[in-house]
Order: sequence, then structure tokens, then C-alpha cells
Amino acid sequence: MQTVKPKKGLGQHFLRDLKIAQAIADTVDARAGIPVLEIGPGMGVLTQYLIPKDRVLKVVELDSESVVYLKDHYPTLDIIEGDFLKLDLRNLFEGKEFVLTGNYPYNISSQIFFKMLDNMDIIPCCTGMVQREVAQRICSGPGNKSYGILSVLIQAWYDTEYLFTVNENVFDPPPKVKSAVIRLTKNSREDLGCNPVLFKKIVKATFGWRRKMLRNSLKQVVEKDVPLPECQYLDKRPEQLSVEDFINLTNLIEKAKRK
Repeated sequence: MQTVKPKKGLGQHFLRDLKIAQAIADTVDARAGIPVLEIGPGMGVLTQYLIPKDRVLKVVELDSESVVYLKDHYPTLDIIEGDFLKLDLRNLFEGKEFVLTGNYPYNISSQIFFKMLDNMDIIPCCTGMVQREVAQRICSGPGNKSYGILSVLIQAWYDTEYLFTVNENVFDPPPKVKSAVIRLTKNSREDLGCNPVLFKKIVKATFGWRRKMLRNSLKQVVEKDVPLPECQYLDKRPEQLSVEDFINLTNLIEKAKRK
């Protein structure tokens, strides 16, 4: 039987457990009716359970060997051969909303979520499997060691769910870490309530120096001649601030910069 050899350089770990594949495929049902885009289908272990859902389905695959396999085994499947990170997502479904899913390559999973955020108006739901540490980072709240840049930027716009953990022994080859399945569902927020560019800059700067108090790390964001606004956040570390706290802090700094 023809198979595809996993390629380390592409971060490929092929899932072998069909029950888990079915469970991952079923996570897209949280947003029924709209199209689905699967990233990195490989040999189609997840794809085979997405096809019967009777909704528009496209897959994007970078590995040419996997593309040949998919064309042979799923001749009617709409396959995009290329790099997801380079795709113009607004051209995929004529600008319409879609669900993003997949067994995401570990080496680009964070980049996938940043691209999701750049296109959040057309991605109301994102599901799939990632390295467990990444899943914990995305779903953690303030005060948790895993809470960081991805947590704040994603939770500003999405409700996050850690669905279940997946052990190493169900993959070929087995990864050195555990995996987890998550679901992100767009929340009701339509406007961040602050300058989004400055918000992102503050989040990245403060977590870049996460052991420092914000009074020190914010000096990277605020010009030397602009005094920091005296507020309750300055003597805290970034992991102590909620999304709303970061929004309030952004507005305070924006106001100080205008003076």
C-alpha cells in the first residue's frame, strides 16, 4: 500500500488513531454550514472524516508527495498545493467565512494563529491539534506560567477551549511531546476599544521581558520624553494582566503620548 514518508523538515507527524481523527474532524461542527479549510492533510486521516460533512472543503498541502497521494486516493478533493502562510485567504472562498482546521505542523503553529488573527473577520472558528504547550499557552488565563503573547492576542478576539490531550504513541513518527486539540470561536467583540497596533506592541514588549515589572518593560514602548501614566499596572508583571487590563493600559499610554 502506498504511503507517504514523514519529513522532519516539514514537522510531519502522521496521526494513526482513527477515533482521534474523527473527534478532531467533529470539532468543526461547532460552526455548521460554512466552508472548511484543512491545513496539512498529509495522507488524509482527518480529511476522510471532513468529506462526508457535506460542506465545501479545501485542503492546503506543501508536501508534493502528500499531494500525489491525496490526488490518487481522493480524486474529487479540492487540493491547494502550496504554503498556507503565503496564501491570500480572502481569495479561497470568494471572501466568505470559513472554519480553519488541521493537525498543524508544530514548527509553524504559532505563525498559523497569527495569520488567523490577521484574517479573523473571515475565520469565525479555528480548531485542530497542536503541541500541548502551545495549546496551554493559548488557553491559559492571567497568573498562569503558560499565559503569554498568544494568550492575550487570541483571547482578545476568540473564546478558547482546550478539548483533549493526545499522547505521543498515536503518531508516526511519535513526537517528543504530547499534543492537544483546541477550538477557538470568535467572541462578540467588534472593536478592541483601543489602538490595536499599540496594544499588540505593548503585549509583545512586556512579555518579551516577562520577569520585569511593567514600569521597566514599557520603556521600550514609550518615548523617553513621555512619562509613564501612573496606574495600578506599573508594579505588576505582564502575566498578572487580563486582556481588559491590557486594553486599559493601552488607552492610558495612548493618552500620555498625546499630551
